[in-house]
Amino acid sequence: QVQLVESGGGLVQTGGSLRLSCATSGLTFRDYSMGWFRQAPGKEREFVATISWNGGTTYYADSVKGRFTISRDNAKNTAYLQMNSLKPEDTAVYYCAASRLLVIVVAASLYDEWGQGTQVTVSS
Repeated sequence: QVQLVESGGGLVQTGGSLRLSCATSGLTFRDYSMGWFRQAPGKEREFVATISWNGGTTYYADSVKGRFTISRDNAKNTAYLQMNSLKPEDTAVYYCAASRLLVIVVAASLYDEWGQGTQVTVSS
């Protein structure tokens, strides 16, 4: 059974930092690219960041570029999202996802497995 479990969310003040983790099981982690998405109340789910199977390529949404960093540890079957300089508009439920496409993937429809999400709230 494939599982993706996010952790590390919480409440933080504007300008603060959080590190999200996505622990996976039931899949061969290195055979998947990974992505992070987020969904704020009343809004569509949006792409945040993606990383290729070996970590060699990353891509970010313009709204988080320069503030967020996606990474992965294939030995630990875990992906990460380091979030710095957080803003109130970053408040959302954050989801990790795995795609069998080995390259970076932006479209949510191309991801095969999803986590349950973790809440990030940035207070002003």
